[in-house]
Amino acid sequence: MRIRRKLGIIAILAAFIGLSQVLTAQPKGVRVTKKDAFQTTRILFILDCSNSMYGMWQSNTKIKIAQNLVSNIVDTLSDCNGVEIALRAYGHTKDYPPQDCDDTKLEVGFSANNGEQIKAKLKALVPKGTTPIAATLEKCVGDFPDCDNCRNIIVLITDGTDECSGDVCAASKALQKKGAFLKPFIIGIGRGMREYFECAGAYYEVSNEIEFSKALNDVVNQALNNTTSQVNLLDTYMEASETNVPMTFYDSQSKKLRYTFMHTFNAKGMPDTLILDPLINYDIVVHTIPPVKVEKVQLNPGRHTIIPIKTPQGSMIITLAEDKGKNTTKNMAVIVRESGKPEVVNIQELNKSEKYIVGKYDLEILTKPRLKIENVEVGQSATTTIEIPQSGTLLLNKGKGNMLCSIFVKDSEETKWVCNLEESRQNESIDLLPGQYMVVVRAKTADKTTKTQVKDFKIESKKTTTINLAK
Repeated sequence: MRIRRKLGIIAILAAFIGLSQVLTAQPKGVRVTKKDAFQTTRILFILDCSNSMYGMWQSNTKIKIAQNLVSNIVDTLSDCNGVEIALRAYGHTKDYPPQDCDDTKLEVGFSANNGEQIKAKLKALVPKGTTPIAATLEKCVGDFPDCDNCRNIIVLITDGTDECSGDVCAASKALQKKGAFLKPFIIGIGRGMREYFECAGAYYEVSNEIEFSKALNDVVNQALNNTTSQVNLLDTYMEASETNVPMTFYDSQSKKLRYTFMHTFNAKGMPDTLILDPLINYDIVVHTIPPVKVEKVQLNPGRHTIIPIKTPQGSMIITLAEDKGKNTTKNMAVIVRESGKPEVVNIQELNKSEKYIVGKYDLEILTKPRLKIENVEVGQSATTTIEIPQSGTLLLNKGKGNMLCSIFVKDSEETKWVCNLEESRQNESIDLLPGQYMVVVRAKTADKTTKTQVKDFKIESKKTTTINLAK
């Protein structure tokens, strides 16, 4: 029975090694960096050695069954490159009563070829104390030496809940958020603890030896293997037709960036397959305009996971009327906002098509005066074209210069300020939208407000209007 079980795990490990080679080769559609292609997986086994582990369970005591099954796993992991293991125990150094909530100790640290040492220590552990699980999780952070390219994994085996008033869930989440380790695996011997532990990690409830062995094998499989997934970018018809958009994957707990991809269709016209770490819940940002974010995406370890994200898109282009594709206005940009919202989602250039999430947008075009167009609708797979009038030119001759000048536009409702001109320039050229205007001017040296001059003028598209203030 032990040989058959061991062979099964070896097969899993062989698959993992093959997958690691695939990652190194950078499969099509996946951008693998040194950060993503982890070199070492570190597994810390934490074994409950409180006095209740001496209780009979199935064929033997709980501690004896746990020692045997963990020893089998250690045998297998010792033969795997890129894997390091360590052992911590709690409730084994002080008798209970009295209760000692500091009774937790790293028995064997991470190092190469330490399998026999761990097995010997496992065999020597004697249950006697209490159950300080939260304190153990907090202290085990120091068990993992600094490493920029490692995955830190905890496998906790226990037959009871924390007896020291510790908050196991809070401790686990805080340490995951700091990036101390990935989501822990917790194997609970017996029933009735699921609600207590599920918030702390991936919980396995085992009621017999077979389930215990299966749970350990499953944990090893998840710890050592990535899994496949695909992101389906859905249009308004809920079809996966959108693509060619950058995507970033963040650890939901630590908020660290894990992967960056450009969404791609494969040769069959389907979203390409990604290889991801299944132990992480992801916040995914699809960098459409505006970006779309989905949070706490959970993968199905060992199974292909489809991640649907609604990103329906259409296009918008802003052009000059009668421009025939040639931008005659220099340095003009368009500020784009979602309708009714103050945040800027894009600065778009003239005559450049840009994709947007389907919806309505407010445009602010940086002409003089600024032109605002509201509730521009972008539809699925359609192109919305916005034409704006071409500017005309105002030529202003100020004579000797040192003139205070301001331009105002006169629309049907009110007169609005447009811009101020340079004081020292004798001549100025300004591009303005077609319309009725006035220039307000006064010599800088004038000592009376009444020496202000006001002159009305009209601007027409592609024409020049000249005003001589020197007269």
